[in-house]
Parts: sequence; C-alpha cells; structure tokens
Amino acid sequence: MKKCVLISGASSGFGEACARRFAAAGHDLVLCARRLERLEALQEELSGRSRVYIQHLDVTDRQAVDGFLPSLPELFREVDILVNNAGLALGLAPAYEVDVDDWEIMVDTNIKGLMRITRQFLPGMVERRRGHIVNIGSVAGNWPYPGGNAYGATKAFVKQFSRGLRADLLGTPLRVTNIEPGLAETEFSLVRMKGDAQKAGDVYSGTKPLSAEDIAEIVDWVTSLPAHVNINTLEVMPVCQAWNPLAVDRTLGNDL
Repeated sequence: MKKCVLISGASSGFGEACARRFAAAGHDLVLCARRLERLEALQEELSGRSRVYIQHLDVTDRQAVDGFLPSLPELFREVDILVNNAGLALGLAPAYEVDVDDWEIMVDTNIKGLMRITRQFLPGMVERRRGHIVNIGSVAGNWPYPGGNAYGATKAFVKQFSRGLRADLLGTPLRVTNIEPGLAETEFSLVRMKGDAQKAGDVYSGTKPLSAEDIAEIVDWVTSLPAHVNINTLEVMPVCQAWNPLAVDRTLGNDL
C-alpha cells in the first residue's frame, strides 16, 4: 500500500538513506532540510520511482515549521509516516569548557525541532486514525560518555518524548518508535567536529560502524510490520561497539 512519508533532515545521512529506501517501494515523499541544493539533487534522483516534494526547512525556526503543513500541496498533506531525523551534535568539550551556543543549538534542533514537527502532523494522523512516528534517538540517550553532556541529554528527551507519545496515543491505531543508533559513519562526526575531517575520520578508525543504509533498513522494517505491532524502542550498535567497565579514576590519590 502506497504511503506518504515525511523525512526531516533528508539531505544526508540517515534521512537521505531512508528517502532512497522508501522511494524504492514507491511511496510518496516529503523531504525537508536546510540544504536545498542537496534536496534538489535527491529529488531528481528519486523522481522516476516516487512522487517527491522538497522543502527548505530549518526546524529551529518556529515560524517556518508552523507554516510548513499549510504550505504543502494537497497531495502531500496526509502524512502516514513521519521520520523525525533532523538532529546534530556539536563538540566534545566537557561541560565546564563548552560553548553554550553549541548546547542551545542542540536543544533547539534535537528537542524543539522534533516537538514542532510532531505537533504539526500528529493531529491529522489522529483524525485519520493512521500514522507512524519514527524518532531518531541515540545510544547517547541511554549511556553517557565524556563530552556527550548536552547531546546525550537531548537524546534522552527523544526517548522519553517517544514514550509519552505512546501513552497519549493509547486507544488509537497510531504507532511510535524510537530508533537509537550507536557508532554510525555519516556526516554526523564531521558536523560534530565542525568540519575537521581528520578528527571526524579518527572516530571510525579501525572500526566497522553502522551505515546510513543499515538504519534505513531498520526504519523500513519497523514501519512495515503488521498494524498491531509497535516497536517501542530499538537500540542498535555495530558489533565493534559495546559497554565498557565503569570508569574509575586512579590519579586523584590523597586529594580527596
């Protein structure tokens, strides 16, 4: 059955891979992101397989998000699957050295942006009694690491917000899923390292990380299950990643 799929942050990484996956199945696509030129190239690539509407959108711009749904052509307004993918991490500084602007950008994008998009399209889903919201969280929302302070906190919000949506939607046929990837090689680290390709590459050195296509396959799977099945949360890591023993500092000595 053909569906209408909206993907935020669709110009690269998980969002771009999800767009290709859903286009291959012939679904209608609404793709939004800040980088319009990339969306235009993706639209040209996919238009032979799917009807694709693109929109420049910065999810941190509340006015723009508020006008997003009314601006859509009629054909693309009844969204069946919403993939809240827009998000980012900035820096790895400890909390006592961090640039507060980086914290605020992460909160505005990963938390506020997700809420705004969801609030735009959720009422229509409830009214039509069909829909699936897929939020892209992170293992950082479950397991802390040095420098992951605010980023991990924003992804913990995504986890709890997804649970809250499920509670609110009890009694409707709507589904909500939180996908929590671990180490994955996309432009994520390049953005986090603020364009330093060497530092970004070092993150994946000697590993076999997840790919964007791996996550797209998971998103496709959870949204294609029978209507009575809801995957609440799916945490996924590459085999080369796991949890370490609890950290112990042995340098403080008698300072304490």
